[in-house]
Parts: sequence; C-alpha cells; structure tokens
Amino acid sequence: MTALVEGLLRGVGVGSGYALLALGFVIIYKATRVISFAQPALMLAGVVLVSHLAEPLGFWLALPLAAPLTALLALGIERGAVRPMVGRPAFVVAIITLGVDVAVRVVVNAFIGLDVRSVHDPWGLSTVQFGPLRVEQRHIAAFVAATLLVAALFAFFRRSRMGLAMRAAADDQEAALAQGVSVGAVFALSWALAGALAAVGGTFAAAGGSFDGTLWLTALVALPVIILGGLDSLPGAVVGGLAVGVAQELAATYQNHAPWLGGNVSVITPYVLMLLVLLVRPYGLFGTREVERV
Repeated sequence: MTALVEGLLRGVGVGSGYALLALGFVIIYKATRVISFAQPALMLAGVVLVSHLAEPLGFWLALPLAAPLTALLALGIERGAVRPMVGRPAFVVAIITLGVDVAVRVVVNAFIGLDVRSVHDPWGLSTVQFGPLRVEQRHIAAFVAATLLVAALFAFFRRSRMGLAMRAAADDQEAALAQGVSVGAVFALSWALAGALAAVGGTFAAAGGSFDGTLWLTALVALPVIILGGLDSLPGAVVGGLAVGVAQELAATYQNHAPWLGGNVSVITPYVLMLLVLLVRPYGLFGTREVERV
C-alpha cells in the first residue's frame, strides 16, 4: 500500500511538469490551430538559461528570469518564422515549427557542451517524511508551482481583457477580428506564454539531477498528454498531464510483477494510455468534437 501511494505522489509531481508543457502546446493550438513542434527546443533553451543563470544568481532568481527570456525567444520565433506563414495550410506551418525546433536545439546544445549540467535546484533528491510515506521535495515543488501557474493562467483567461480576447480568437478568429480583437497580438502572446511554461516545466523535469542535450525528449511526452486530454482543452492538458505522470510512475513501480513486459515499460506507458483513450473518445477526454455539415 505504501508503494502504491508513493507511486501516486511521484506521478503527480512528474505529471505537474507534463501539464505545464502540455499547456504550452494547447495555448498555441487554440490560438493558431497549429501544433507547435518548437516546444521541445523552447523547453531545452529555458532549462539551459536556468542552469547558466543559477550559477551566479541562485535558483530562485534564475527561474523567474529564464521564463520571460524564453518567452521573448518564443515571441521572436513567432514573429520571424510563423507570422509570415499566416494564411498557409496548418501542415506547412507545423513543418516550419519542426525546422525551428531543430535549429534552436543545435544552438542551445552549444551552450550545454559535452558535459552534463544541473539547474542547481535546492532540493536534489531530498525527501520529506509523512508518516510511513517518503516524498521527494522536487515533486512537491513541481506540484505547488504547477498549481499556482495553472490557477493564474485560468484567472487570466477568465478575468483579463487580453485573456477574453484570446478566448474569442480561439473560438472564431473572423468574429474576433470583427469585434476589434488583434489576432496578431493573440498569436504573439500565445507563443510567449507557451515559451514561459516550457521553461518552468522543463526546469522541474530536470530538477533533482543533471541533464544534457537529450532532455528535449521529455517534451515529447506532452504530445500524448494533449491528445489524451484534447488538443483544444486547457483543463484536459492538466488532467492528461497528471494522468500520464501517475500511469508512468505506477508502471515503473510495478513493472517487476510483469517481467515479460521488459524493463522500461514506463517509457511507452503514455502512448499506450493515449491509444486506449482514443479508442473510446477520438477527440480526447475533454476535446471538442468537430461537426461537419453537408
């Protein structure tokens, strides 16, 4: 029983990072109807910024500085590579973001070097004891950070003028333009928010250890998360991220009970879970069903 509860708690901590990464994908998709494959590069860039800034400034100053800097990088990508493609098929724009991802990662890898790096987080692998349960501090920190950011993000979309404009543009761009909403500003802000979320999510994914240029693969787990929750659903990204994190950790905890599955069954768990959900709900748990009228 203790192993089960500890696995659930670890999964919530890991899933919190996945949820932040998935929110970036969903925000861009809702605004532009394009899946941005540049998110892994933005995540890696944010984590590298934290690792370099934390050396002279410390982790608590590095992360708040790295997030807006990554947002500026994402804004530059949107203005330089994505904005000129407005009006082109979504497939073409998605391929452009894939090329941007490769280009940015090549540059960022030069700042990583041949050695592994650390984000200099204050937790490491330290644990907190709750009765018979042991929970790693980094997982608690990831959950708290994700909770605060998700609450702030939902309040922004519901209460602020720009948040309402982003919701309007996501529902119907032509109607939003007719009401005076600057769709270009919505596109830019969506990319900036996605960049900041990628930096924070990636930092907590790298906390507790070291990382190298392969860290970007972590962001790929966000793809089954958004498909599981629904491409256009912010709550779905949060629920999907937590569900995938819990499923992964439970699979890692109990994989010894099914040795015929192999030693790394947790790696494919997100994709198996995604396929199972899509068999029942092709648009994801919270996705909007498309209706075609003929």
